[in-house]
Amino acid sequence: MPPEPISGRYELLEELDHGGMGDVWRGYDTVLDRPVAVKLLRQASLAAAPHLAEEFAKRFKREARITARIQHPGVPQVYDAVLDASLERLFLVMELVDGVSLARYVNPACPLPIGWAAAVAAQVATVLSHAHQVPVIHRDLKPSNILVARDGTVKVLDFGIAAILRTDVTKLTATGTPIGTYQYMAPEQVRGGTITPQTDLYALGCVLHELLSGRLLFTAGDEFGLMYQHVSEDPLPLRQLRPEVPQALEGLVLCLLGKAPEERPADTQEVYERLLPFLPLPGDEPAVNEGQRPSGVPDPTALYRKPYAPRAREQAPAADRPTPVLPQPVPVPAQLREDIRAARDQADLLMMEDRFSQAVDVLGEVIEPAARALGPENRAVLGLRRQRAAVRLLGGDYRAARPEFDTLADAYARIAGPTSEQARACRAQAARCRAELGMVTDALAQLTEVLDIVRAVDSDASEEAVELRHNIGMLLLAQGRTAEAREVLEPLYQDVVLVSGPEDEMAVEIAEALAVIELGFDDPGPGA
Repeated sequence: MPPEPISGRYELLEELDHGGMGDVWRGYDTVLDRPVAVKLLRQASLAAAPHLAEEFAKRFKREARITARIQHPGVPQVYDAVLDASLERLFLVMELVDGVSLARYVNPACPLPIGWAAAVAAQVATVLSHAHQVPVIHRDLKPSNILVARDGTVKVLDFGIAAILRTDVTKLTATGTPIGTYQYMAPEQVRGGTITPQTDLYALGCVLHELLSGRLLFTAGDEFGLMYQHVSEDPLPLRQLRPEVPQALEGLVLCLLGKAPEERPADTQEVYERLLPFLPLPGDEPAVNEGQRPSGVPDPTALYRKPYAPRAREQAPAADRPTPVLPQPVPVPAQLREDIRAARDQADLLMMEDRFSQAVDVLGEVIEPAARALGPENRAVLGLRRQRAAVRLLGGDYRAARPEFDTLADAYARIAGPTSEQARACRAQAARCRAELGMVTDALAQLTEVLDIVRAVDSDASEEAVELRHNIGMLLLAQGRTAEAREVLEPLYQDVVLVSGPEDEMAVEIAEALAVIELGFDDPGPGA
C-alpha cells in the first residue's frame, strides 16, 4: 500500500479486512476531518487497456450517483473513488461502519436463533426495498457484504460495485465470468440473463437458509457444480436440517429460492411482511429458548424493540386520462422557440457530465409552458418529453421513464400511426424500463409486439430489429426459457456476424450466452 495519503487526503491507518474483491482499511479524511473506510478493489487494473479508463471513470460516477439515491441508514455511503495514475488501483472511500460481518454469525454446530435470522433478513429486505425503489440492484448479496453494527442495525455493503465491475466495458473480471458469488448466485445470473430485483431476493434466500441451517445452500466442490445446482437442483427444505424451523418460514425460504424470478415474492415488502411473525415486538426481551445466542456479536433483534418498516409501496397510478388537445395551437412565439432551443442545449451539456437529474429539471421547466402555448401533442412538445424520458432512462430512473414512454407511444400512435418509428421506439423503451423494474413477462410481450411491427415494415436484420431480438433473447434466458432463447439468439448471432463481424460487442455477448446454454445447466441431471 502507498505510504503517502491517497489523492493527497486519505490516510490509511489499519487494515480491517482482506478478501477476494479487495482489502479494506480504516482511513482518515484529512480534508473533512472524519474517519473513513478505504477499499482497494482487486482486479481493477486498466493498465493493459488505458483507453477504457475514461469510460470506467464515467461508469463509476454514474453508478455512485444512482446508489447515492438510496436514502437508508442500512446503506453506507460511498464518498469518493480514486483511480491512480498507473491505472492499476481503484480506491473506494466509504462511510466507516463499526460492526461485525454476518459471516461470523454462521456456525454449523450452532445455527442462529430463529428470531435472530429473521431479524437479519427483515432488515436486509428493508434496505433492498429502498434500493429497488430507485431502482438499484445489488447483484452480489452475501454474508460478507452484510455487517451488523453495534446497535444491531444491519448494514448492506458494496451497492453498485458489481455494476461498476461488470465485464462488457471494463473487462475487470475474467471473460465470461458472471458478476456475483457462486454460492449465492441466482439462476439468471448463471445463465448471463437480465438481472432484476428478484435476483437479490434469491441471494437473500440463500443467506437466510444459511443462517437457519448453519450450512451453505449448495456445496458442490467446484464452480461448475455450484452453478448447475443453482439452476437445476431443488434446495433441501430447512425442516429436514432443523425441524424446529416454523413451516411458514421454511415456505418463505423456498419461495425466495424459486428458479424463475417470477416464482419468487413480488417484492421486498412481501418478504418483510412474511417475516413479521418471527420478529420481536416492542418491549420484548431477547429470546433465550429458541437456540443458543452467539456471544461477542451484536444482537440484530435489538432494532425491533423500536421497530421501523420499509418505505410504503407506491400507490398504483390512476388510469391515464386523455390529455386535452388545444383545437388551434398558436404559432411558436420567438421567445418560446429560443427557450426550447436553450433548454435542449443545456440538457445535452448536463448529460455529457452525467448530471441527469439537473437535465430532467431543465427540460421540465420548458415543457409546461410549451404545452400550454402549442398544445400537449405538438411535435416540439413531444420531442422535449421524449428527450426528458431518455434522460431519465440513461440516468437509471426507470420508474419515472416508463409511464412517460408509454404516454408518448400512445401520442405518437395517434399522430403518426401505431407503426410509426416514434411510436415503436417509445414502446420499446417502455418495455426496457419494465425489464429493469423486474416486470419481465410484460417487457417480453411488449418487445415482441414491437418486433412484429418492425418485421412487417422493415427487415428482420435492420438495426432496430436486431436490438429488439437481442433484448428478447436475453430476457428469455433470464427466465430460464433456454430453448426459446436459443431459437432467438442463434440466428441473431449469424446476422450480427454477417453485418458487423465476430468481434462486434453484441456478437461476443451473444456467443457467450450461447456457450452458457450449451453447458446445459437447465438440462435434467442424471436419473432425472
